[in-house]
Amino acid sequence: MSTQATIEHGSALAPYAAHPNATRGRQHDEPAPAYRSEYQRDRDRIIHSAAFRRLEYKTQVFVNHEGDLFRTRLTHSIEVAQVARSIARALRLNEDLTEGIALAHDLGHTPFGHAGQDALNACMKSWGGFEHNLQSLRVIDELEERYAEFPGLNLTFETREGILKHCSLKNAGTLGELGRRFIDKLQPSLEAQLTNLADEIAYNSHDVDDGLRSGLIDVEALADIALFREQYDTVRNSYPDLAPRRTIHEVVRRLIGTQVVDLVETSLARLQQANPKDSDAVRHHGEPLISFSDTMREKNLELKRFLRTHLYRHYRVHRMSAKAARTISALFEAYIDDPRLMPTEAQQQVSQLEAISGRDGRARAVADYIAGMTDRYAIAEYERTFNPAL
Repeated sequence: MSTQATIEHGSALAPYAAHPNATRGRQHDEPAPAYRSEYQRDRDRIIHSAAFRRLEYKTQVFVNHEGDLFRTRLTHSIEVAQVARSIARALRLNEDLTEGIALAHDLGHTPFGHAGQDALNACMKSWGGFEHNLQSLRVIDELEERYAEFPGLNLTFETREGILKHCSLKNAGTLGELGRRFIDKLQPSLEAQLTNLADEIAYNSHDVDDGLRSGLIDVEALADIALFREQYDTVRNSYPDLAPRRTIHEVVRRLIGTQVVDLVETSLARLQQANPKDSDAVRHHGEPLISFSDTMREKNLELKRFLRTHLYRHYRVHRMSAKAARTISALFEAYIDDPRLMPTEAQQQVSQLEAISGRDGRARAVADYIAGMTDRYAIAEYERTFNPAL
């Protein structure tokens, strides 16, 4: 790409945004892309990855077979990207980097959502544990197999940094430059910061929608939650004859909108006060510059607590989570004891990692295989492994 074309990609960005011609680069050197920025290339590679496609059949809250209209990890990731791009545009930040982080942030999630992650983490307790943020990084750096000259997707430092939202100091020490911000207590890019909060906006708002659709929560209980009640009262007063389903859609739309407006306006004020001269100044700022107001933060916390108590811990969700945990645990124990139960390609991965790291390598390869499963594939593998009639 010509110098002029590269500059044009970042010409409308704020000085503290991530500029595509100032990336810290990739793990493996590549020629610059033609007619795309470096972050556009990242986004495109994520969209074309197998891990991204598998998100279509991975649980958000409800397991895939429970209903066609409930969110999956894929639809959630697309919704996060839409919210995040809107915020990035308003703040004059890099939309392409923001979108890439949003689309890739759940690539390392197991089947069956958080229940699957908790079960796999318990299985891996003796071998370093399992954490989906680190697994997302492992997917894009090592496990995707698409390119002749390098493993993984070879994404830019900035996209990889945004995907790795959390990391222990022990793990950070193994990640080189990428782990330095956790050790030195630095901030990630503004694009990473806003995507993290866009994720919160999307899953809180859309879990309300899916929870109401499922019948596990109801409007009467939600009316005690300020953030919901304010939007619901506005909609009912403006459209008293609106059908219930359309009323909920209108409320959820406004839930997202009011949080986005608060986030943009609060963040703009913080940026104006701090006045960081570039993205490096953002990293050395003592605290995140992308933030909700204190009032909105409290309202969000109230909604999160409600969803945790009334939706995520509902007996029907817990019942499915318990089944999921048993499925994951049983598959792990079977595979770790006898990797020959796994498909040939997965067996080869076990052999390679076991040759390098012994039993730890075997366990990590088994965890990679299970984490990459969709809900329905995990269920099918469980049946194929344990049902003597198949």
